[in-house]
Amino acid sequence: MNATMICLVMGLSLGFAAAFGGLGAFAVVLIFGGLGLVIGRWLDGEVDLSGLLRSAQDRSRR
Repeated sequence: MNATMICLVMGLSLGFAAAFGGLGAFAVVLIFGGLGLVIGRWLDGEVDLSGLLRSAQDRSRR
């Protein structure tokens, strides 16, 4: 199992735990699953967040 899969499973399980008893369970699980997937891909080196942060800083300077 690579970091993407581990973080996706972890995000989904946290989403299920947070969603117990709430009406927005689908949205909560979707958000936590997406966050887990992005973090896992970043740990695997498939997502470059430095470029994204750099472009956001450049926009704020204008």
